[in-house]
Amino acid sequence: MNGNILIIDDEIKLLKLLGMILSQENFNVKEASTARSAMTMLEQYEFDVVLSDIRLPDAFGIDLVKSIKAKYPHLEIILMTAFGNITDAVQAMKNGAYDYLVKGDDNEKIIPLVYKALEKVKDNKSKIIQKSTNQKGFETIIGNSPLILQAKKLAEKVALTDATVLLTGETGTGKEVFANAIHEGSERKRNNFVAINCSAFSKEILESELFGHKAGSFTGAIKDKKGLVEEANGGTLFLDEIGEMPIELQAKLLRVLETKEFIKMGETKVSRSDFRLIAATNRDLEEEIKQGHFREDLYFRLNIFEIRLPELRERKEDLKALAKNFVDVFSQKLHISNVQVTPDYYKTLEKNDWKGNIRELRNTVERSLILMNNNTLDADNLPHYSKKNSTEKDFFSMKSLEKEHIMKVLQYTKGNKAEASRLLEIGIATLYRKLEEYNLR
Repeated sequence: MNGNILIIDDEIKLLKLLGMILSQENFNVKEASTARSAMTMLEQYEFDVVLSDIRLPDAFGIDLVKSIKAKYPHLEIILMTAFGNITDAVQAMKNGAYDYLVKGDDNEKIIPLVYKALEKVKDNKSKIIQKSTNQKGFETIIGNSPLILQAKKLAEKVALTDATVLLTGETGTGKEVFANAIHEGSERKRNNFVAINCSAFSKEILESELFGHKAGSFTGAIKDKKGLVEEANGGTLFLDEIGEMPIELQAKLLRVLETKEFIKMGETKVSRSDFRLIAATNRDLEEEIKQGHFREDLYFRLNIFEIRLPELRERKEDLKALAKNFVDVFSQKLHISNVQVTPDYYKTLEKNDWKGNIRELRNTVERSLILMNNNTLDADNLPHYSKKNSTEKDFFSMKSLEKEHIMKVLQYTKGNKAEASRLLEIGIATLYRKLEEYNLR
């Protein structure tokens, strides 16, 4: 079993001796002679077990245990005490230390105790990952940058009301995570949270998905279907990419928002649904109104409470926390344990412009875990990012690649837009909008 061990002791000879003993067991060992240098190392490297003297020049072991466990709950700490300081060691265990050793008397116990501590660390990590997987509400929003905290504060306030919320920002900034958090923070949390991406369907299918249909109302409608508006009764309906909704459906949505009433496709009976609406878009809806793509009255109905989610490049101080979370999530998914992340890995991540935002980071971390060697994530597992990419025009940006791909698909379908939209797996309205955006008409 590989493990990452940090030894803290101001007796240099003992520090080096312990380092040599543990290295012979194939552990990755780092050494520190003060609490201050140890805390710096804990920031820079991933550790599993800390082996520390209870008396250090700049700290008392009991307090150090408390500080380390508060910041790194998965870690286990073994304290080393001189004979006569047993009382201190016992108090430290009450503060969260795993165990203690008496210097000189317990040398043969060091290796077995470290192995036991590593087993406990493994258990700790699985519990933390399970807890993070089961997290709901605002706990799922990661980061402490001013911009994300401001957005989170606004979301927490509006969650207590029943107001319609409009989430704006680039693709991949976490709009569905925020929408789910608002739902979980509201009185509607005991009922359904229903989400749909408006850009993923043609007009007819989107109308059916939203409002439901009666059997025989259109080709392929072989039985009655309940729509998402009805499913969201008592709960929350999240409409992602609402800027892509066909303008004909926008009028129907406006009526539902104003009256809480809707009619299924192929039916004449009026149904009711009491739901809270959260909408999201990466488009400038005011510009869409000018272009005739979006209804102004619907915009005013949606824009009661807007929350703009920041791009990842605006909150790079959150990169490390987000990356760590994805390392934990995908380590469990890929059945990998004891992953060590080097400081260079995080530094390299900061060089990228993250045009795909959190979604791009998530994919990058998963890919790098697959590529890593010896359970160590380093800069070599990442693409070669360059700081100039953020200032110079990037000819391999998502937009450039998307434009090129649409051109190739249209060439393949010999200009048949309906077939192209099917192959691209986007709505026909979305395709026309992108053709106009990229001047491909």
